Amino acid sequence: MKLRKLMKLGSFFLLLYALATPLHALAQEEKAFAEHKFVLQISDMDPSKQTLVLNVANNILKAYGTDQVDVEIVAFGPGLRLLFEGNANEGRIDGLAQSGVRFFACQNTINNMSNTLGTPVKVNSHASSGKGGIVRIKELVDQGYMLAKP
Repeated sequence: MKLRKLMKLGSFFLLLYALATPLHALAQEEKAFAEHKFVLQISDMDPSKQTLVLNVANNILKAYGTDQVDVEIVAFGPGLRLLFEGNANEGRIDGLAQSGVRFFACQNTINNMSNTLGTPVKVNSHASSGKGGIVRIKELVDQGYMLAKP
């Protein structure tokens, strides 16, 4: 009887772990075959720079094809505004996400902006989040991604 309960509990925790697996880790596995890997940094609030980073991601997809490239846009600091829910670029973000581009929102920035604004910051549903943007960039660079800050 105890063994059966232990097995059920173990199965429950395994399911919880699977559900808690970060989305960006799952998406990363999907692009393991990519020959070209890019991480694009956006840390600037300037709307023209935010548009530029989306243009660069689109140009990379056109140059290499969606099957041959892995692109992740990492937003932190003032650049997080690109990934705010309702941002003017939301439609472009949707299109890029459908083409396989991943988006990462710095959790440190989310927390700090939420405290500053006095209301929780909501980010685009395509964005995953974690520790820090710069930490994420280092992880990707260590995995062979080329860093670009358009």
